[in-house]
Amino acid sequence: MRPQYPHDTHPVLVPGIAVDEQRRRYRIDWRVFSIAGALTVAFVVWGIVSPESVAPVAEAAFSWSMENLGWVFNLVAIVVLVALVGMALSPYGRIPLGKEGEKPEFSTFSWTAMLFAGGLGVAVLFWGPSEPLTYFISPPPLTNEPESVRAMHRALAQMYYHWGFHAWAFYALVGGAIAYSAYRRGRSLLMSSIFRALFGKRHTEGLAGMLVDVFAIIATLFGTAAALGIAAMQIGSGVSIVSNAGELTNSMLIVIIAVLTVGFVISAVSGVARGIRYLSNINIVLTLVMILAVLFLGPTLFLLNLLPSAVIEYLFSLGDLMGRSLSWGEETQEFQSVWTVYYWAWWISWSPFVGIFVARISRGRTIRQFTLGTIIVPSSLLFVAYGIMGGAAIWMRREGASGFDEEMAPPDVLFTLIDNLPYVEWLPYVVIVILAIFFITAADSASVVMGMLTMQGDPRPRRWVVIFWGLVMAGIAIVMLLLGDATALTGLQQLVTVTAAPFALVLIIVMIAWFRELRTDPMALRMHYAHTAVDNAVTEGVDRYGDDFSIHVVEAEPGTGAGADVDSSDDCFTEWYQRTDENDEPVGYDFTTGEWADGYDPATGEISIVSAEEQISGETGDESDAQTR
Repeated sequence: MRPQYPHDTHPVLVPGIAVDEQRRRYRIDWRVFSIAGALTVAFVVWGIVSPESVAPVAEAAFSWSMENLGWVFNLVAIVVLVALVGMALSPYGRIPLGKEGEKPEFSTFSWTAMLFAGGLGVAVLFWGPSEPLTYFISPPPLTNEPESVRAMHRALAQMYYHWGFHAWAFYALVGGAIAYSAYRRGRSLLMSSIFRALFGKRHTEGLAGMLVDVFAIIATLFGTAAALGIAAMQIGSGVSIVSNAGELTNSMLIVIIAVLTVGFVISAVSGVARGIRYLSNINIVLTLVMILAVLFLGPTLFLLNLLPSAVIEYLFSLGDLMGRSLSWGEETQEFQSVWTVYYWAWWISWSPFVGIFVARISRGRTIRQFTLGTIIVPSSLLFVAYGIMGGAAIWMRREGASGFDEEMAPPDVLFTLIDNLPYVEWLPYVVIVILAIFFITAADSASVVMGMLTMQGDPRPRRWVVIFWGLVMAGIAIVMLLLGDATALTGLQQLVTVTAAPFALVLIIVMIAWFRELRTDPMALRMHYAHTAVDNAVTEGVDRYGDDFSIHVVEAEPGTGAGADVDSSDDCFTEWYQRTDENDEPVGYDFTTGEWADGYDPATGEISIVSAEEQISGETGDESDAQTR
């Protein structure tokens, strides 16, 4: 007896389902909003009212995490990168993040530009010049002599390790899994949607899915708040320098965050999404202008020689960089806690935010294109941008340039570098504008993502929800800065690491869930059928006819065909493409024509209701017998 399939469609023949083709009503998930909101608001209130009591708790949690979970962060970073590269190079790499035959929404050039924009932010201005300079002056334990030629190359390699392939592998994992779930399986743009194949529909929409989305919101809040805190620190440093206002204090930082948060609220309330997008594009152009100014007004020949050498150093030292852990001694463990593990935690915290952004621009691309492109393209561009900024800072230190012969706080390095370039007296003001725009646009974008996670994946969440998360994020940034001083970044690093620890385990489950779901994908199932059928046909053909045979498709005896070892009617193959209405009730659908059995029109969102007599008799009446709701 032939199995019964949803809509009489064999799972091999399903072209895929996009989330915008589904009939879904988005509402606020009050469980997610209440739990995540209560926890984070309580933390902000606690941190502002009594920062001296938060500090020892954060420090103790941070120390415990470093001693007991540092290896987890390192292992997750390695496993995610290796697994994604393996997936891209496997047959699964051919599976599209969309329906079969669907073209990519954006051209390769536009897609690459947007990936570049996602990777360029406040970090290239803050850490680009200061991080490699720090490694050059104080190399990682058991590596090179301070301020030596080898220390210079290792400094850039160490920075590339933190900002390169591993960082973008985190984003590719979350972005790819969400894009696959939304544009191939028709689910909401939620972290929890990824786990449908692992937990089942009931648990994904129940407690397990709720906890995943809560963890995603908390991780995004703290990760983005750290970036906003860094932006505020550097804006404060720039204002102090250009205005001769004196030493930067936490009070000044709080005022800066408050002013920029008002700008974010205005942008969110006005709904000027197009204006924010234009500002973001302008910001990227201004950032590139600044980087090119450093290249051509700084040590151009030195940088052109250093960049390829530093990239080669990074590639050949990857094994050594990945192998560093507590087993190398206390000094290495301390370095890891301040730098490497902190970065892994930061990227993990940013993965829901950046992942959803990358997912939304990658519809229609294959897993191979998406994964390799997301990991390699932004990393390569960042190698150039960060290499220019960091290499120029190191060169100025070696040449004894003004200001580089003394210890500097990280926010001050960029402005000291600019001060040593000719013809750019205007550039510090441009940098302050870049940082301010970044603060507002990053807060806006991250708040929208958290609004989506709060409203069941609604791509246009309610404004008050977006504003709420933006205000909480600004509050967390203030608390982070109150826990440390204006230069040490202690509070930022401690809280990002602690809050990212649970989400590191979530990423491992994401990887397992995505791999499991790919096994039941229509294209994967089709490849399995093709391999089995061809292998059987060739074996039988050679056995019966030698070299003189051809292959024809004929019906085989039950249990002997291409799908003999597959139960194609199992729920793991068919449950996902059963169409439902707004009340989650099954409804008929024709994959060939795209018509819904109840007359639903996707263009208008309306349903043509056929009279009960016609449904019972199965007859087709006049058009006048149909009512439109």
